[in-house]
Amino acid sequence: MYPGAIAAVTPDKPAVIMAGSGQIITYRRLDEESNRLAHLFRAAGLRPGDHVAFMLANHPLFLAIAWAAHRSGLYYTAISSRLQTDELAYIVDNCGARVFISSADLAEVATSIAAETPGVELRLMLDGTAEGFSSYEEAVAAHPVTPIEDEVQGADMLYSSGTTGRPKGVKPALPEAPLDAPGTLLRLVQGLFAPTSDSVYLSPAPLYHAAPLRYCLTFQRLGATVVVMERFDPERYLELVERYGVTHTQLVPTMFIKLLKLPEETRKKYDLSSLQCAVHAAAPCPVPVKEQMIDWWGPIVHEYYAGTEGNGFLYASPQDWLQHRGTVGRSLLGTVRICDDDGAELPVGERGTVFFDSRARFEYHGDPDKTRSVQDPQGRGWTTLGDIGYLDADGFLYLTDRRSYMIISGGVNIYPQEAENVLSIHPKVADVAVFGIPDEEMGEQVKAVVQPASMDEAGPALEAELIAYCRAHLAHYKCPRSVDFREELPRHPTGKLYKRLLRDEYLRHG
Repeated sequence: MYPGAIAAVTPDKPAVIMAGSGQIITYRRLDEESNRLAHLFRAAGLRPGDHVAFMLANHPLFLAIAWAAHRSGLYYTAISSRLQTDELAYIVDNCGARVFISSADLAEVATSIAAETPGVELRLMLDGTAEGFSSYEEAVAAHPVTPIEDEVQGADMLYSSGTTGRPKGVKPALPEAPLDAPGTLLRLVQGLFAPTSDSVYLSPAPLYHAAPLRYCLTFQRLGATVVVMERFDPERYLELVERYGVTHTQLVPTMFIKLLKLPEETRKKYDLSSLQCAVHAAAPCPVPVKEQMIDWWGPIVHEYYAGTEGNGFLYASPQDWLQHRGTVGRSLLGTVRICDDDGAELPVGERGTVFFDSRARFEYHGDPDKTRSVQDPQGRGWTTLGDIGYLDADGFLYLTDRRSYMIISGGVNIYPQEAENVLSIHPKVADVAVFGIPDEEMGEQVKAVVQPASMDEAGPALEAELIAYCRAHLAHYKCPRSVDFREELPRHPTGKLYKRLLRDEYLRHG
């Protein structure tokens, strides 16, 4: 289904509820707003296969704009609202956007890219105007609320968050399918999580990220209500579950950790009995953290492993995970291959690069070198997201780290995720990053940078306590030899850590 079909039956049903303001976008308005913008795209000369980009915070019309591009057969790039001029200009120019949409609260950075994005023919601004931008509201008001005549499905072309260099635009093939044709994600969501038109989906993450955007659109295909948090706050999250009778939600492990660190009386304060399914992805979850979440919420915590690239999909039900603790799932799309540096397959239990052997094809837009870099060295069409892991005898995958973050100390491979998982659950740790820094004798040594729960405790005593705590749970060579403290770590709102920024800083300054 799609918003128009749902609006025809339940026009006044909330399609979007903004958690902070309480503003409601009904299915009628979602349909009409997306139709008006689709007409504007056609009037501007855009045809299927053309490209639009938008940079917005979690705005009430965010999903309507995505639907407008999707029902027009366009590629659409949702861009982080946290980017600064250089990276924003790079993405808007690189994706080939002919239309760029932003909002008045982001006007300063949105207007700063004009000279670097000459391919943009139309610039629209919500909630106000700025130099070079037309009023979004006035522009769409001139167009009808009925569908365009040549509706066809488009596709998102999203950029990686840039944790390992320049963001990469993942360009899939266009579906070239009718608007009501079900896609792979819809079938997976229906089969695994059983949502209905009565479901309420709580999205606590930025909508410009792949999973929140795609899952919100998918739940709207089913006629569900999507509750959007402007920003994540752990107690507010629990309050929203109770207030709206949330049935389905998707989080990342850092959100679990923040929820678990709430005082016990706060955690018990809210009625969470409506929750049927809590999905998590984006990063491996420390085993103790997931155990505690299942103890609290019951066996409703589902996990999947996939990427923006769409080259594979692994899934672990709560029961699967309890029988294979630490797994990120077993493949439902394609076959997982674990390979060494030469591309030779490794046996069960051995760590190597995780490749997907599937029919899915993608390219990194305008960058054939990056595209080739994720393909297997033996030319079999397999692709990787850059993770290291191993399979067990039942075909369940366990991730150990990203290849780019592996530490080699004294000739031994060390996977920093292991120490991060241990330190993240220490009560005095709010956030942690572990990585390698140069060492004259060993090549690299293990360094931890910690955001303490209280900066008042930062210092040599806490450093010694954390190192000892890590050594009580892991082999000493896997543990940090030193710990530095920061008020905040550079983490993407989706939960991904910008470890590259920290590591590069230590490489520059020693």
